[in-house]
Amino acid sequence: MAEAFAEVYRSIPWAAVYVSPMKRTIATAQPLCDVMGLPMQIRDGLREIAYGAWEGREQDDVRQHHEKDYIRWLTEPAWNPPTDGETAVQVASRALPVITEIESGYKTSNVLVVSHKATIRIILCSLMGIDIGRYRDRIDAPAASVSIVKFDVHGPMLEILADRNYMPRYLSERAGT
Repeated sequence: MAEAFAEVYRSIPWAAVYVSPMKRTIATAQPLCDVMGLPMQIRDGLREIAYGAWEGREQDDVRQHHEKDYIRWLTEPAWNPPTDGETAVQVASRALPVITEIESGYKTSNVLVVSHKATIRIILCSLMGIDIGRYRDRIDAPAASVSIVKFDVHGPMLEILADRNYMPRYLSERAGT
């Protein structure tokens, strides 16, 4: 998928590439950075939400072993974290300063941000004025999708949400949701 992305998006004049420090985001950004000759700007604020004790576990297992926390998280994830994990408010608190850094440093340039499903949805909700506690209910951003936000005098404008047309069909059918 990363190579398909780089092939399609290499024609855009990217000024910078900001990336979560996690291996899968670095692997996603690397082909485009190589083609464009751009260094990755690694930012911890872009990492995936911390799922704590739920990390790597199936939903049914989490529901069974952490029922009260799971129900609270489903009801209001902005303020109720996964057991020993992060709330949406905490994710926004670390991710939005990165967006502010990008917005102030690259006023009229194209900047690629490579992050993770929950983090991206929380950022988009914050930028669009949507309650971040509804990030799972209001924004769909499948794995490896591209969303485009334009910043102008009226604030952020969501121009494209969750596009995966750059992928060959066999990849988009395989890609997770």
